[in-house]
Amino acid sequence: MSVSGRARNEAAKRGLMSAALFAAAAASSAHAEQQRPEARDVSSKQQELRGVEDTMGAARERARQLEEQLIDHAAARERLNGALIEATLRMQETETRAAEIEERLSTLTENERKIVSSLDGRRELIIEILTVLQRMGRRPPPALMARPHEILEAVRASLALGAVLPQMRAEARQLQRDLTELEQTRDGVRREQDLLGQQRASLKAQRERLAPMIAERQEAISRSQGALQAETERARSLAQRAMTLKDLIARMEAESSAAQRAAEEARKADEERLKAQAKLSERQRLEALAAPFKDPARLAPAVAFVDLKGRLPAPASGQIIRRFGAPDGFGGKEKGLSIAARENGVVIAPCDGWIAFSGPYRSYGQLLIINAGGGYYVVLAGMSRTNVNVGQFVLAGEPVASMGDGAAQTAATIAIGAKQPILYVEFRKDGASIDSGPWWAKSDSRKVGG
Repeated sequence: MSVSGRARNEAAKRGLMSAALFAAAAASSAHAEQQRPEARDVSSKQQELRGVEDTMGAARERARQLEEQLIDHAAARERLNGALIEATLRMQETETRAAEIEERLSTLTENERKIVSSLDGRRELIIEILTVLQRMGRRPPPALMARPHEILEAVRASLALGAVLPQMRAEARQLQRDLTELEQTRDGVRREQDLLGQQRASLKAQRERLAPMIAERQEAISRSQGALQAETERARSLAQRAMTLKDLIARMEAESSAAQRAAEEARKADEERLKAQAKLSERQRLEALAAPFKDPARLAPAVAFVDLKGRLPAPASGQIIRRFGAPDGFGGKEKGLSIAARENGVVIAPCDGWIAFSGPYRSYGQLLIINAGGGYYVVLAGMSRTNVNVGQFVLAGEPVASMGDGAAQTAATIAIGAKQPILYVEFRKDGASIDSGPWWAKSDSRKVGG
């Protein structure tokens, strides 16, 4: 082969090789172009996955934080409820002790009046006896009422010496007994007045401690009820239109969203409790009935209202003035209890339940209606101030209102003619008033029992 032929062959080979290399490069580039969208798609999916994982992690962290907040809130609510109920119980006990002291003081004062009246009625005879004693001691007799102790000493001395005339001995001894009793009575009055002063000072201090706890509870509730003011105005409007308690309850639960929620919560609680009780043994059920108010963190009644007979605490310290079924003075019968409460006394919720109404109502004064579930309602009236909101769940023993000084006239005070504040308590079932007597705890029988 000639040189030129070989050159042409070499050139042809180089051309073929170049073409092959170019084709390979082109194929590689084409393949790379085909692979690049898939790579971008995978990368995008990976980024999206990482974003989802980050979001899920943030959501889990947020959920954990919310759960911790709920636990903290429940614990704080439990502590506050426990402190409120304990402080209110102490205040009621102090109010009861103060009432007992006032009763004893009244008896002692009446005894003193009777003794002084008896001595005054025998004034001439006593003057005669004291004249004899004057002559014996050659000194003027002490004042009879101002210094009974000195007269008593003089009489004792005369009896010991046998200096009193025989016919006056019996009168002198009676005078000695009367003066001794008068002195003891006045000592008793002073002691009871001191005790009463201490109890009143204690009540004042306890009220000052209780007030900020109640304010804290209501502030926490108000934060979670943005429409609280609107609900309050709604309740006032409905109260003006309702003619009876039955009508008021019906209107509230039909037209007030807060009362509707309360009624729905009560209905759900009844259903859930029935389901839970169906799974309990008889022993477990009896244990629950034995301590229905044990858990201060409960958000619904632990026991049905109908099962609480003989368990409810008195809503206020005081004596019964009128009972259920007694003549009301207008040709009818009483539908509830009227309790002579202490001035500015604390009023507690006698049972667990949801507030169906809170505010002034006609001649009832400040009125509270508690939905206790199962178709039962507890009505409290005659207070000067309430401190709970419509829709709020309250525990038995929790402070819900306070009495006034009796100056404001309500239907109960007018009917009885009382000058002190009167708390009216009525139980209702399915729209009708019922006797509350069977529900009160035996320890409170002196105040509100049958």
